[in-house]
This record gives sequence, structure tokens and C-alpha cells, in this order.
Amino acid sequence: MARRPQNPDAPAESGLAHLQSLAKQTIPPLHPAGIPFVAAPAAVAVLARRRKWISRPAWALSAACAAFFRHPGRVPPTAAGTVVAAADGEVALVDTAVPPPELGLGTDPLPRVSTFLSVFDVHVQRVPVSGTVTALQHTPGAFLSADLPEASTQNERTSMTIRTTSGADVGVVQIAGLIARRIVNDATVGAHLTIGDTYGLIRFGSRVDVYLPAGTEPTVLVGQRTVGAETPLAVLP
Repeated sequence: MARRPQNPDAPAESGLAHLQSLAKQTIPPLHPAGIPFVAAPAAVAVLARRRKWISRPAWALSAACAAFFRHPGRVPPTAAGTVVAAADGEVALVDTAVPPPELGLGTDPLPRVSTFLSVFDVHVQRVPVSGTVTALQHTPGAFLSADLPEASTQNERTSMTIRTTSGADVGVVQIAGLIARRIVNDATVGAHLTIGDTYGLIRFGSRVDVYLPAGTEPTVLVGQRTVGAETPLAVLP
């Protein structure tokens, strides 16, 4: 879900509508994949409301899941050729590496930016660049800690290649982490994706690798915090 800039010529909102709009911007909506995780402990809390030793932890668990599955709106940059962060988190690697074979990007090392997501980060994934999906594959694997370099090749992952209108190929790989056991990717081969839109989700704790075309210079540094759909990772040459 990418939030587009508002039209300044649009009619002004009423007082109540403006308050509702502010509330939606302040309190992020819930990703649909998180509804069962929020609803189940909430139901337990309601049924056991007379037993505080049950209801209070259940409410706390429901609130924690709501925070984990939050889905805030984002406004992507408009500069041509910009590749944005596919996830919120901390940049763990900025290097060159041979991309996973299922991406179809060849066997030569390419610029790579890896973002590590802790359990406290927003866990939806964003489209890093507008284009058409040319490859999409899920690969079973291990569940090593996602901040390790070998997680890129050994962990369970879902890999996707996006081809821009200029013909540049960008690979994005969702990687399961130490306690992550589920990767969601709603894209399909042949679909056109728009920069900044939500396309997937990983739970709970994970990593996202973005592979850039040869010659691309990443604009982020290791240790930098990224905001999915908004932080520029690079500009395509």
C-alpha cells in the first residue's frame, strides 16, 4: 500500500473526515495476513475476561501481533530510475554477490543491498521499482539467523525479478529468518507492479535482498535504517 500525494485542488475535508484521516495516518491499518493472529488472542481475552491472569496476557499478545502486522501508507519518490527499499529495517550488507539462479540474472556478481528486519520492524515488503514480473520462485531451505551473509543462499526464500520499462532487471529476495516460518508473495509472473506498493510479507523476523544491475552504485550504508517504499537504495544507470 503506497500512499499517493494528495491533490491540492481536491475539495477540503470536513472536520470529522479530517479527524478520521489523521487517525488513519497515525494508527496504521492491519495487513490482512495478521487478522487471525490478532483476533485469536483477543477472543481468548474476551472469553476469559473474569480471569485476569489469562485475559491480560491475551490482550498483550493481541496488541503485539497488531503492531507486528501493521501496514502503514508510504509515499515513494518520483525521480526517474530510483530504486527504493523493499522493507523497513537496518542495512546489513552493501556488497556484490552472485544472485540466486532462479532470478535469471546471470552468474556474475551484482550490486546487492540486504535489509535485516527485526521483530519490531514493519514486515510487509514493498515493490522496489515499477515494472513487470519476469521470474518468481519459492525455494525451501534452512532457517539460519537472517543477519548472516550465508542466509542469502541457504535459507528458505522467495525470489522475484522485475523488469523496468527501460529494460533493467532488479531482483528482490524475501529470506526467512531464525524464527520466520512463512513467506507471502502476492505477485504473479507477467503482472505489472508499481513502485512502493505492497507485494508480500514475512513473519517473524527476516531479511530482504535487492540485486541491482551491473554498474549501479548503492546510495545507502551498512547500519543505515531504511523505510520501505521511501528510502532510495540506488538510481539505475
